[in-house]
Amino acid sequence: MEFRLSDTQRALVGSVRELAQGRFRQRGLRWMDGTFPWENIRELASLGVLGMSVPEEYGGMGLAVFETALVLEEIAKVCYPTAMAVLGEAGVQTRVIAKYAPESIRSRILPQVCSGDCILSICMTEPHAGTDVANYRTNAVVKGDRVVVNGVKTLISRAEEAGMFVVFTRIDGKPGREGIGCVLVERGTPGLEVTGTYHTMGGENLHEVQFRDMEVPLENLVLREDGFRRLLTAFNTQRCLNPAISLGLAEGAFDETLRYVRDRTIFGKPIGDFQGARWKLADMYKDIEAARGLLYRACMTADPFPDPFLAATAKVFCNEMAIRVTNEAVQLHGGFGFTDEYPVSRLYRGARYGSLGGGASETLRDLIGKKLMAEDPGPDGILARGYF
Repeated sequence: MEFRLSDTQRALVGSVRELAQGRFRQRGLRWMDGTFPWENIRELASLGVLGMSVPEEYGGMGLAVFETALVLEEIAKVCYPTAMAVLGEAGVQTRVIAKYAPESIRSRILPQVCSGDCILSICMTEPHAGTDVANYRTNAVVKGDRVVVNGVKTLISRAEEAGMFVVFTRIDGKPGREGIGCVLVERGTPGLEVTGTYHTMGGENLHEVQFRDMEVPLENLVLREDGFRRLLTAFNTQRCLNPAISLGLAEGAFDETLRYVRDRTIFGKPIGDFQGARWKLADMYKDIEAARGLLYRACMTADPFPDPFLAATAKVFCNEMAIRVTNEAVQLHGGFGFTDEYPVSRLYRGARYGSLGGGASETLRDLIGKKLMAEDPGPDGILARGYF
């Protein structure tokens, strides 16, 4: 097996790394008050990476999930809010539009995604249901050539900046999973209102979005029949891109810590010369490398969406690894690690999000366990699940 990036992949990663380390790193503290990182987004648009998930015919790069994960990893090393902003352009919402929206919407919206002129927001969580998608109360009623939507979404990223919302909703009141579909809603549509704001420990703002007798054209109902299955199939992409951010946060914290323990001295020698510190560094490194292997393997199964079992496994491990590694980074920085001025503080706060968004760790552990219990291991055992 070949574990090297191609020349094209290295060039992509190198260009993003140069921008992130050269510009974004020094701006990291600027976005912690909830300010959207427009300056960073425009510079990334100039590289073309906002169109990573957009097909080439609409001005995008049409990259695979793996390359998209590599880019998010580099950005997350220095700036969690920027990585989350890019996730909004490269994640499941873009792929839903590219795969399921009618041509009239694709040709108008996707080029604006590439240029950074249209920020996308995905609306899933409701006040009474997060992971429990089958119990969503938001409802879209088809009336002739129009769709009328009523409901409330909460903890929604990028709602203040979004030009289009990708809304998971019930269709015609049909109960259970079979009733879930997807509606596209453009900003400025009468009946759409962005209300409450929640400032997160990671720095970004989340919002409440309300729909009151909001009408959209029937063509905006992009998923109806078999909508739940197709949405969750697409959502497996998020379960690779979310952990890519976790991996980047851990790597960034590790890099900052290595620099610090080499330069900072106590009792007459660098912190890194003490065995206790070296053991922490060793554990941090092995955790990062184990997570990288799981994540990259899951990404490589995408055709066009990743294997749900491997994506769930990678997400749980990467999310929890990032919390461990960034926590140790703060510890090795001592009191300085607790201050805003040192990046490890911000990376630690960002890492806490991973296991909450895109499927909670508890839910995904249950998914993994059910799959293991239901599957016939065959003569080669459960670990030979066709991936080797």
